[in-house]
Parts: sequence; structure tokens; C-alpha cells
Amino acid sequence: MWQNERGGLTFQVGSGGTRQFVKWTPVDSGIDLAAEVARLRWAARFTVVPRVLGEGADETGSWIITQGVPGRMAVDDHWKRDPGTAVRAIGSGLRALHDELPVADCPFDWSAEARVERARSRAAAGRTDPADWHHDFQHVGTVERALDLLTDIPPVDRLVVCHGDACAPNTLVGDDGTCTGHVDLGALGVADRWADLAVATWSTQWNYGPGWEEPLLEAYGVEPDPERIAYYRLLWDLSD
Repeated sequence: MWQNERGGLTFQVGSGGTRQFVKWTPVDSGIDLAAEVARLRWAARFTVVPRVLGEGADETGSWIITQGVPGRMAVDDHWKRDPGTAVRAIGSGLRALHDELPVADCPFDWSAEARVERARSRAAAGRTDPADWHHDFQHVGTVERALDLLTDIPPVDRLVVCHGDACAPNTLVGDDGTCTGHVDLGALGVADRWADLAVATWSTQWNYGPGWEEPLLEAYGVEPDPERIAYYRLLWDLSD
């Protein structure tokens, strides 16, 4: 069903209402599926996310097995032919997720402060290469300059439990055009809502082309915030 940039694979087993999904990631991928299991089990108390059926690991990698959730990925060919419906589902679905998950009860952190520290650690370990950055940030030039830009964290607009990877493929959309659930919540945690919104809108460029950022924000129910969007996109490039 899916292959990510780190060699991870997702398989569908079965079909219809009984389908299950197996997510496997190689041992050297840096992806912690145990962290995703903990977040899925917590979030399932409040909203629709895949139910964990099993997990395991061996010398080659680790895996989790989840129960299928109705709907298709928002980047399924069906929805790529109807991006207007897809981006509205992403925006309204993300708003519902932010409204449903209780900040006070969430044990997971995805704050800008913690992520900036991870960005600094990555850079100190020599794991940050400006050549890998999105073209929007190639003008920044150096790692030192980028880290300086991240020092001035914007004031929090609204603290929510963020998805942590709100790219379009991680929203499921039903045949009626509404969001039916979310997947890939391995980074879920408390943060400013713009940490999610910056990446969700950015991903519309990659998956549907230009012109879909504002419809997503309109469906979410918020006006564009260029300063926070730019900040959290740069943080995404350096820390995640």
C-alpha cells in the first residue's frame, strides 16, 4: 500500500470491513513503532484511529498490525481527481482531531522547544544537510543560519494535541467526502496547532498542486498565518 522514504512498508491484508494493515520498518530506519503503538492506544479513547491488534520485532525490523479504518487515503487516485473534496476533508478532519483530543490528558510532547533541541542535536551529529531541505528554504544557506531562525519561537496560537505528521496521505476520506480517521500518529503530541497546519497545507502542494492551501485552512476554520507557517515548515525540515 505504501513505501516511505526510510524503507518502511505498509501492507493491506484482506479487504472490506475485515481488512487489516501491517506496517513494517527496517531496524536502521530511526522510526520507533513502539511510540506509535502507545499513541494509537491513547488516542483511540477519544477519536477514530486504527486499533492496534499486534506488534513485534526481530533482527531485521519491527512491525505493528492494525485494524482497518473505513475510507481511502486522501492521495488515492480517486481523491487526486477531486482535490477540492480531499482538502476540505483534510482541513475539517484535522480540526475535529484537534478539538477531540484532550490536551490536559495527553502524555506526549511535540512542542517547538523540544523539536528545536532535536534539530540542534541532529545538526551537532552531522545529520543535517542543507541540500536535503525543501526548495522553499534553500535560500537560508547554512545550518547555523537555519538554527538561528528557529530560536525565535512564535507565541502559541492554540495548544492542541497535534497529529505530528498531518500530510495528506495520513488522512482517510470516505465516499461521502468526509474524514473518516487518521493514520501514522507516531509523533502525536501537544503543540501549537500551526505545527500541524503548516505541514498539512504544505503537503497539498506536493499531492495536488498549487492553490489548495487556503481551501484547507478555510475548512479547518482559520485564517492563514504566514509567519507561523514559515516557522513550522522550517522546523519540520530540520527536526523531523
